[in-house]
Amino acid sequence: MDKSSIKSDFLRYFHHTLGRDCVDAAPRYQYTALALAVRDRLVERAKHTRRRQQSRQLCYLSMEYLLGRSLRSALLNLGLTGPVAEALEEIGLDLEQVSGYERDAGLGNGGLGRLAACFLDSCATLRLPVMGYGIRYRYGMFYQQIENGYQVEKPDNWMRDGHPWEIERREFAQSIQFGGNVERWRDDHGRQHTRWLHTNDVLAIPYDVPVPGYRNGTVNTLRLWSSAATDEFDLAEFNTGSYTEAVAAKNAAENITMVLYPNDASENGKELRLRQQYFLASASLKDVLRVWLQDGAGSVDWPAFADQHRFQLNDTHPAIAVPELMRLLLDECGVEWEQAWQVTTSTMAYTNHTLLPEALERWPVRMFARLLPRHLEIIYQINSRFLELVERRWPGDLERRRRMSLIEEDGESMVRMAYLAIVGSFSVNGVAQLHSRLLTEGLFRDFHELWPQKFNNKTNGVTHRRWLLQCNPGLGALITEAIGDGWISDLDQLERLQPGADDPEFRDRWSAVKLDNKLRLARYVEAECGVKFDPSSLFDVQAKRIHEYKRQLLNVLHIIHLYDRISRGDIADWAPRCILLAGKAAPGYVMAKLIVKLINEVARVVNGSEAARGLLQVAFLPNYRVTSMEHLCPGTDLSEQISTAGKEASGTGNMKFMMNGAITIGTLDGANIEIRQAVGEEHFFLFGMNAAEVDAVRSVYDPEAIIDGSENLSRVMALLISGHFDGADSGVFAPIVSSIASPHDPWVIAGDFESFIEAQQRAAALYRNPDAWTRKSILNTAASGQFSSDHTVREYNREIWGLQPLPPSQDDVAAT
Repeated sequence: MDKSSIKSDFLRYFHHTLGRDCVDAAPRYQYTALALAVRDRLVERAKHTRRRQQSRQLCYLSMEYLLGRSLRSALLNLGLTGPVAEALEEIGLDLEQVSGYERDAGLGNGGLGRLAACFLDSCATLRLPVMGYGIRYRYGMFYQQIENGYQVEKPDNWMRDGHPWEIERREFAQSIQFGGNVERWRDDHGRQHTRWLHTNDVLAIPYDVPVPGYRNGTVNTLRLWSSAATDEFDLAEFNTGSYTEAVAAKNAAENITMVLYPNDASENGKELRLRQQYFLASASLKDVLRVWLQDGAGSVDWPAFADQHRFQLNDTHPAIAVPELMRLLLDECGVEWEQAWQVTTSTMAYTNHTLLPEALERWPVRMFARLLPRHLEIIYQINSRFLELVERRWPGDLERRRRMSLIEEDGESMVRMAYLAIVGSFSVNGVAQLHSRLLTEGLFRDFHELWPQKFNNKTNGVTHRRWLLQCNPGLGALITEAIGDGWISDLDQLERLQPGADDPEFRDRWSAVKLDNKLRLARYVEAECGVKFDPSSLFDVQAKRIHEYKRQLLNVLHIIHLYDRISRGDIADWAPRCILLAGKAAPGYVMAKLIVKLINEVARVVNGSEAARGLLQVAFLPNYRVTSMEHLCPGTDLSEQISTAGKEASGTGNMKFMMNGAITIGTLDGANIEIRQAVGEEHFFLFGMNAAEVDAVRSVYDPEAIIDGSENLSRVMALLISGHFDGADSGVFAPIVSSIASPHDPWVIAGDFESFIEAQQRAAALYRNPDAWTRKSILNTAASGQFSSDHTVREYNREIWGLQPLPPSQDDVAAT
């Protein structure tokens, strides 16, 4: 862990492993050599960690892990930032430049994947025996470029130069079956057995990525599965000249883990997503059983297996794990149904992340029958037994049975995966207080009435070590100077910052740190977007996946309103504002992509206006990713969390901004409610209808009357309708105009517009009083302790997982 050892390892890897000569002329190899040197230290601690795992283990199943960059995080958690920086300096290199070469790992899309990454960090920091399971996507979702205002998707070849943090573990490869048919046979004792035959098999190759805890010697593992053909190619086909056919099986196998979330607008896309989900679940469960049976305990002691394992399903994607575990126990381990079901339902736990019914995955029965015929049989058997239970609880209630059935029969028969996860799990949790309540009152009401004890809430959290200490070192240093460094392991200690809000000297130092961060963000925006932001302006930021319910459109309408005011000379008591939006729209989501176009066209017009110069600047940051957020969080003044109430499950960006001292403007939705409760309503810019009011207004919603009754909104709509922002694409935004004016607009954009404008005016007025703004900024950070993922993970462990923290060993303490 000392400087000289690190320097020696770096040079050995650079010159001998990578075969390079000149150290100062190869940034790619500088980064790789350093990553390998650091990885050595992680691997050693991972071995120590595995040796200490003797109690119950959690297996975390997630389709996404948005890790971002690993080097700086590993150095922080190992306590190696100083020694590594000094070692590189002696060689003539700069740590900032070397680490800047790393690409963001393309293993996730948004909040779901970043949450999984934060959880792994917290589990290791809390010394909990947790193994993450995911997919090693060759390409991320996509690399977003903006051309003529439109989003254009390019391949995100994030592993172009390799991924030095991973270690291939081919010896643990698993064979994954698809297709085929089911046969039954009886043994000599007359017992019936089932086997799945004539399948098309694919190999799952594991790659292990170490996940270090914060300076405690614990390093857990994220195991990522990559698909490969059982045979490289058909040599006979190749020798006959059929070159395409010869490698068809290989290509089909590799397609499974080629791209994160393929566009599922087509039948082939839907099938590929189902293949991905089963591939993850099957490989992971087989891996767990491999270890158990290898230890000699699994052949007979299944109650012990159930006691020693927990599987957390991160959203509905891994729900196929329920019938897969049943299949493995029934068909391959010879366990009887009742015991297999007991094992399954005592080990599976399900986290739901959405309130949108359309986001609860449903797969056609015919697709299941073709790809996973044995699983479909098991699902029907689970459903039959479950509906018998429903009948006993509510005799004769056929409508309830129809609603609760795992098979939806309206139109084409579909398997309801969320229902399968609920029935097969012992715990079902939402991710914010409002979200959990709305689940039990709405989407899952029937199931809550049957099993109220299953349902609970676990409000999301984020790891403050990355999202404050690492990405905002200036603020981290100021906090440590003020209250000590205990907050790094216990974020609740940030409460001790509250007196600083009333200390003029501390406020000045806080403001100076914020200004430095805004200067850094302004340089980043200019480099990425070509737009110059004035750091003295209010930095107003909305960064999240582009979706209608997140209401980037409402934000754009406010921008147009400000532009209209400037055009009319209505700038009395004006607070100069720089507005930044960032996020990706799913490739098949037409309206979301049109909103991206509108953002860019409005930015073009506003930034080209002489009247707006110095008063309003707008930018859209392309290819939003973890590294982008690490620039945005420290430099943001106003955090836009403006989703339609009752639609956002939780949000985690709101927490990251709050930790860094941004003030939230938002609705009573998701974790916004708890953020407002924590900091106090006077330190939160609230607007809009709450979830109950949104539901109540739907039957009488009349946006045209709202538009007619609002001079502000009428002027904004007139600019949109006139084509003022159309550029060369006349009428391009007509669908957006129609959606705002539609009485069936589920996002009630017009209904919340005036309230949003008023809240924005309050924010602008406060920003003109720097002392008052800084005071609220400090109080937001001071109140953010409960949104640490450490806090969330402790709740999961206390109420769901029941893991025993690993005991620290002398070797680990010394190694740290």
